[in-house]
Amino acid sequence: MGESKDKSEGKKTLKFDWNSRFWRVSLTLLAALLTFGGPYVVLAVFKVLDLDYAISLVSGFIVFVVGLALLMFLIKKRVIS
Repeated sequence: MGESKDKSEGKKTLKFDWNSRFWRVSLTLLAALLTFGGPYVVLAVFKVLDLDYAISLVSGFIVFVVGLALLMFLIKKRVIS
């Protein structure tokens, strides 16, 4: 009667290429910005908005930890060595 086509035949699977130069540089720069620049930017923005100093310190620390976590993830995946 008819041909049965595989549904997965037409789909392309997207695979994240960790070893691509673009992604290695981009993720490394993002980790560096979050780790070193993020807490300062959060502190400065919260100061301009005249928000509580304790909240800005906690938010800056969270951004710092996220940057460190991304850096450790990249090292673990051997994206940066």
